[in-house]
Amino acid sequence: MIRLPPLPALVAFEAAARSGSFLAAAEELHLTPSAISHRIRALEDWLGLPLFERHNRLVTLTAAGQDYLVEVRAALRRLETASTRLRRLEARPLRLSVAPAIGAKWLVGQLADYPQEDPRIDFVLSTSTSLAPLTAGEADVGLRYGDPPWPGLEAYELRRETVFPVCSPALADRLAQPADLDGQRLLRHPLLAWSPWFAAAGLSRREPAEGPLFEDSMMMLEAAAAGAGIALTVSLLAKPYLAAGTLVKPFDIEVADKGFYAVVSPAAQTLPWVRHFVRWLQARARSSPA
Repeated sequence: MIRLPPLPALVAFEAAARSGSFLAAAEELHLTPSAISHRIRALEDWLGLPLFERHNRLVTLTAAGQDYLVEVRAALRRLETASTRLRRLEARPLRLSVAPAIGAKWLVGQLADYPQEDPRIDFVLSTSTSLAPLTAGEADVGLRYGDPPWPGLEAYELRRETVFPVCSPALADRLAQPADLDGQRLLRHPLLAWSPWFAAAGLSRREPAEGPLFEDSMMMLEAAAAGAGIALTVSLLAKPYLAAGTLVKPFDIEVADKGFYAVVSPAAQTLPWVRHFVRWLQARARSSPA
């Protein structure tokens, strides 16, 4: 029979040795410092010798602790490698069809964290502004902006949005009030109507029938950043531009609009790992700041 100390105690020991602090180890492992201290004390009792020298909030390894760390770290890495290899044997492709703007400006940054949630998933990404890849069975999940229902597809709301104008800083300097939009080039998108915003701003204007029309929101925002006109957009897409200062909001007026949805194909609706991904995506979208 193999006699081993508890695995949680070894993980706590490695984290505390690497960081030099029970507090840092607790934050990394989502435990309390007291729980880390208790696990390491239990490990020291099991071994029959101290592994750390305590110095207020910091700790240093004893000579025995240094030697033990080399072996523990190597063993944990071997366990991690072996476990990951077995889990990857069940790799599952998940085909995503995403509109270019939300894909580039939001989704890819979120997917970088998903292997920690489920390392078996291999994403296959493609871009489209229509639902055709989903209805044709070429994609499992799509991200779209609009109003469900979409016949034959299941839609899960990620977040509702508000719309507002954005433009380059140079152009914003010429816009003191909404009425100053008269004579300015307004950029258009099929899913974003200007007329509700005009009404909220107290302007008696109709929906623009002229001006550049963009199918791709990202291309429209890039045009606005280049000074080509004023675009109507939503916060999830505008956030990186606003943070970089390449686009600004000339007015504080926002109007409630449609929402972003995860749209699932009929074949994928029954797959538990697809449903889990959609729930994770909902949580990420709702935690993204407006």
